[in-house]
This record gives sequence, structure tokens and C-alpha cells, in this order.
Amino acid sequence: MTARSGAPGPAGEGGVIGIDGLAALVDVLLARGFTVVGPTVRDGAIVLDELASADQLPYGWGVELEAGSYRLRERSDRAAFANAAGPQSWKSYLHPARVRQWRADRSAGGLAVESDEPVPHRFAFLGVRPCDLRAIAVQDRVLLGGRHRDAVYEGRRTGAFLIAVECTEPGGTCFCVSMGTGPAAGPGHDLVLTEVADSAGHRFWIRSGSPEGAEVLAELPLRPADARTVGAAREGVSSAAGRMGRSMPEVDLHRLMAGTLDAPRWDEVAERCLTCGNCTMVCPTCFCTTTEDVTDLTGDHAERWRVWDSCFDLDHSYLHGGPVRASAPSRYRQWLTHKLGTWWDQFGSSGCVGCGRCIVWCPVAIDITEEAAALHDWAGLRAGSDGDGDGRS
Repeated sequence: MTARSGAPGPAGEGGVIGIDGLAALVDVLLARGFTVVGPTVRDGAIVLDELASADQLPYGWGVELEAGSYRLRERSDRAAFANAAGPQSWKSYLHPARVRQWRADRSAGGLAVESDEPVPHRFAFLGVRPCDLRAIAVQDRVLLGGRHRDAVYEGRRTGAFLIAVECTEPGGTCFCVSMGTGPAAGPGHDLVLTEVADSAGHRFWIRSGSPEGAEVLAELPLRPADARTVGAAREGVSSAAGRMGRSMPEVDLHRLMAGTLDAPRWDEVAERCLTCGNCTMVCPTCFCTTTEDVTDLTGDHAERWRVWDSCFDLDHSYLHGGPVRASAPSRYRQWLTHKLGTWWDQFGSSGCVGCGRCIVWCPVAIDITEEAAALHDWAGLRAGSDGDGDGRS
């Protein structure tokens, strides 16, 4: 189920701010009691971290992305957001990798058990890419949309202030256009920025997407949106749509996955796959968890932690007698067919937003778009020999 989106979203209320306005934005958010999280340079990568000021943003840094490869590169301009998705997503803050659930202490007086109640957080996320904006919406459906709401996620997601940044510099592994998630920002943000750095200066076209966003916008040093800035912003986003580094086959991916379960490609990719789970760890929509019980050396103190899990782990499908998916091909097939196919059956959308992180951070450079294309080619060959249209749109 492939969609295409390359045009910037509606202008909304807004105007233009400069670097001073970006600094003011962070200050306003901090003054309103938000914990501001945004991109910054650390350890040879652009990572997410708490920001005390806009000075910590990655001004003048871009990235070079390929399968199994990530490199920082200096830019000739001072653009702050002209870089593609880094190793983290906002999932790290909304759906943390480790959460303690309870602790127990044994003493002469007996056993005392204390539950850890979720602590509400008031986050402001600065620099949410359109693909990650969609990923947050996907996790909202998964973790908040059913009968059993995730209390930890709810405490961190409720009241979160989202500042989207439209993409003007796609990476070599980006394919958001194929998934209909960018490079223009979709709904769900409180503010949206489009960065422009040209001979007229470094500035941001900024618009509100919610009442709270409009309130924050009113506190910034805003000037009217001039035609040159708006035109350059729109052109930057439209140009980015035509410069994606990757693309998915233009077919019904749900149907393709269902029709290729017996393809020999699963065995071929499994010869390379380490089943390390890196792809699930960096994926902004993967949500599986398991529990770990730990004790101290005395046995008088115990804790239970909820931790991220991966469908590449043998224990993920363990039932009495052993794992259901014992082989590497079966575990890779489970991940890919769920992500692109059966996610539709469960949640009404794809589980892939086209960010390309799984391609970059795979240690053996397995490429999800390459695998989908190979399955599509195999389905086409089989359709030609069988005389049917299985797997094709």
C-alpha cells in the first residue's frame, strides 16, 4: 500500500523567524516548563538530547548515509536541520528502552513490594522529521488506541509539544515519499518549521498546527512570511521529494508480503542476517517488550524491569518446548512481513515510515527496499510462469 507525498502542507498561521527566533523558541518552551529535546552532535553522530539552548543544535553539520554506513560531514552553510534521521528516534523518550515496574525488599519484618508508578513528563520535541511525526502517530495507535493503554507511554505522550521540521536534505537511505510520510509534514504537530539558507539569509518559515502552538508562536520575534522565503521553503521540500536515496516498489506491499511467504529470497537474506535486532532497536515504530527479573547477591532485593524486545530474539516466540521461529529466515520473514504487511491488519497502516534507519544501522547492510524489490521481482517471475497475478498490484 504505497502512497506518495511531496508537496509542503498548508501554510497555517505563521511567519518567518531567524536564528534569534529559534533561540527564543527554545527559551519560551523552557519557560513554559517543558523538557526540550532536540538534535545535537555527539560521539560522531547527530543524536537526540536535552537542550538547554538552541546553541546546541547541529549548525553546519550534515550526514552521509548508505547501507551499513553513517558519517558526519561539514556543510558550507550553517543549516541546523539539513540532515537525515540519526540513530535514535523519539521512541527513546516516549517508549523508553528500560522501565522498572516494581521492586521488592525482604527483611526480618517480612517482604515489602513497591510498584513504580509512571512519572508524567512534559516534553517538547524540536526537530521532528515528517517520517518520525508519522511514527509517533503509529505508536499512538498501538500503545494508546486499544483496550489496554500503555501507562508509561501515556504519561510521556500526553501534553508533548511537537515541533516538526520539513525535510529539504534527504539522506541516501531515505524513502519517505514511497511510504507517503514526507518530506512535507503531515498532521499532528504543534509547530512546523521549514529551513531556508540562501543569499537572503538563514531563516525559518514557521506555522502553527494547534492552539498551544499558536500561543508559543505569538511569543516569538516573528515577521510576516514574505514570498521569497515561502517560495524557497516550498521549493526545498518539493525538490527533496525528487531526491530520495531509496524507493519501494510501487505495488500493494501488504499483498506482496502475503504472496511471497515461500520465496527463496528469505533463505538468501538469512545467509547475511545476524539476527542481531539492530533494525528493531532503531525502528521508530517497533514496540515489543519483555520483562527481566533481577536480584542482588544477597537475594534480599529484587526488581522487575520492562525492556525492549525484538522478534529476532529466539525467546520472542518461545513457547513450552522451544521457539516457534527457530531459524533466521523465519525471524527475518516475521519482521518484514509484519512491518510491511500484517501491520495493516492489526493497526490499519504500514509499520514502516521510510526513515531508512534499519538500512543504515544494519551491520551487514541489509536494505529493506532491496528486499521488497527482490520479492516483487520473484513474484513477477512466478506470475509469468503460473499465469496469475499473485503478488502484483
